[in-house]
Amino acid sequence: MSVEVKNGLMSARSAYLRSAMHQPVQWHEWSAEAFAKAVEQDKPILLDIGAVWCHWCHVMDRESYENVETASIINEHFIAIKVDRDERPDVDARYQAAVAAISGGGGWPLTAFLTPDGKPFFGGTYFPPVDGHGRPSLRRVLLTMAEAFMDKRGEVDESASSVMSAIENSEQFNEPVPDPGAELLGKLVESAIRQFDGRNGGFGAQPKFPNSGAIDLLIDTVHRLNDEGAKAVRLAATVSLEKMAKGGIHDHLAGGFHRYSVDEKWTVPHFEKMSYDNSELLKNYIHAYQSFREPEFARVARDIMRWMDEWLSDREQGGFYASQDADESLDDDGDYFTWTMDEAAAVLTPDEMAIAGRYFDIGEIGDMHHNPLKNTLHIDLGIETVAKQAGATVERALELLASAKPKLYAARKLRPTPYVDKTIYTPWNAMCISAYLEAGRVLEDSAATAFALKSLDRMLASAWKDGSMTHVVAYGEAVENGPRLAGGLEDYVFPGHAALDAWEATGELRYFDVALALGKAAIAKFYDAAGSAFFDTEAPAEDEVPLGALSVRRKPLQDSPTPAGNSVAAALLLRLEALTGREEFAAKAQATLECFAGVVEHLGLYAASYGLALQRMVQAPVQVCVIGSDELASELEKTALNRYAVNRSVVRLRQDQLGALPPSLAQTLPHLPETAESFAVVCSGFICMPPIASVERLAEVLAAGA
Repeated sequence: MSVEVKNGLMSARSAYLRSAMHQPVQWHEWSAEAFAKAVEQDKPILLDIGAVWCHWCHVMDRESYENVETASIINEHFIAIKVDRDERPDVDARYQAAVAAISGGGGWPLTAFLTPDGKPFFGGTYFPPVDGHGRPSLRRVLLTMAEAFMDKRGEVDESASSVMSAIENSEQFNEPVPDPGAELLGKLVESAIRQFDGRNGGFGAQPKFPNSGAIDLLIDTVHRLNDEGAKAVRLAATVSLEKMAKGGIHDHLAGGFHRYSVDEKWTVPHFEKMSYDNSELLKNYIHAYQSFREPEFARVARDIMRWMDEWLSDREQGGFYASQDADESLDDDGDYFTWTMDEAAAVLTPDEMAIAGRYFDIGEIGDMHHNPLKNTLHIDLGIETVAKQAGATVERALELLASAKPKLYAARKLRPTPYVDKTIYTPWNAMCISAYLEAGRVLEDSAATAFALKSLDRMLASAWKDGSMTHVVAYGEAVENGPRLAGGLEDYVFPGHAALDAWEATGELRYFDVALALGKAAIAKFYDAAGSAFFDTEAPAEDEVPLGALSVRRKPLQDSPTPAGNSVAAALLLRLEALTGREEFAAKAQATLECFAGVVEHLGLYAASYGLALQRMVQAPVQVCVIGSDELASELEKTALNRYAVNRSVVRLRQDQLGALPPSLAQTLPHLPETAESFAVVCSGFICMPPIASVERLAEVLAAGA
């Protein structure tokens, strides 16, 4: 009778770690116990960092970590620790920096070799089971590292110390630059324009990521430039959004976007779908629709929400899930999402195939290297051209396309579906909440607003306790939460923005109060009073010894893969200062932006969230308060939302809410003349204009620069 073997991951809560609990490797979770065992046995540590959505992580699991002989080598010579990068972004960030210092690159799976106290001395990413393609086999690397640790300990320790120094030095910045402003903003915008791919949209060459922060920065900038400059900036933003929407990176059947494209034309994506990509792209399309009023941008935004509603959200309790995997199995390289010509023809009528096949470029020769018959659905031709080629009218072609898409989607749903990680991570969840609140208001979608508020209320009830935020709102698959996983900087500042967005949408002061409390907590826990800016983790307690590279405190600046914590924190403090008048918030935001001003332009696209925060500081905050509950109030709100500007907030209030306002507004709004008519008040720099009860007049005031 065989006995089922389980390793130290059997009690893990992460879906990625639980997937490895039956492997013959004696895995441990990241814990003091694992490090103590390494010290006690004087063994090096094998650290594997991956994610449930990561295709090559699963490949390496199957090829190597499920192999009994490889596992035997690991178990004999190493203490093995496995980490979910989504669950422990603090661990991942430090060892990514370490492996980049060692090998010049990083990514997932991340494979690092550490001294017993957690200092990295060698590392890489994917190692194959046998030597090939310029990569040594994992077994050869394991034996070489074990031998080096035993016979060349001095060199190993020296290398580890050198790598730790590299990590620490990577967090050193130039002297602060006082009063960064329009000139630096211009350089960041120019960097994006220089890298803009005018033919295919997006920035740079393959592989191509959406770079949502850069797109938002461009949209915000359009209306601040003269005609010629505005034209180039608008073109870069709109062409990028249009090309992505037509590309294979966009899931044309279910909605939503894949993580990135392996080619410059957006045709073949890496098929995993992340909540944070879709939240930020949703904002992009909403902001573009606000500013340019192109119906297609609104359609794509609704398409993103359609996928998130169906696949990425807990409709009953509220909350947004983390991700959907790229593949159903290792033998499925995007097969769930792609089509052969025969597969499509089997689902559609000949007339539908004549249109949909041309429109989505479904050919006998497809796009996938592993299976040339497989096609990603993408749009190369307009519907007018497709109709002409098929000998149909445009109206008939649109009818056939409309009937074909749900048939293809229904057939795809019958295939084994890639795994959805139903973990609700605090910062990503908050990003989705903010996106839904913006979309709900701009698209007048009350259901989106209601679900965002339900999700925010759940997050605050579950994750925000006694002045501290946890990194996980809830694990998926009915896994108990267990001990609270301490939140980092992102777990405070993203929910802070979500709470302010909720206050603006509802006028409920409790949301402002939460945002203020989160901002204060972020300062207390993460702000570097000696050197300015924010660390990503709290300082250890007096008797606490941080594990491994966690001894290095980082100040995140680069947008990778989500907006950088320091930029998001600075923006939050500026929003709070505009509502409270507390100068210390603005001072800390400015000091944070000054801290990085000397290096930020070198990051270009990857400092876009810094640019958005800096724009908030450069431009005076504009608050448009719409008071009332009738149709006129709704029209005034719609008018105020007509253009995206990062420094403009639109607050919707009822008359009975004027007695409970943030301090800066409480000084003005309750003292306005009483009237039964709805109106808007435009405030800037703590000065409010007289009430405006005309949609046309409000549009004039806002167009004049307010």
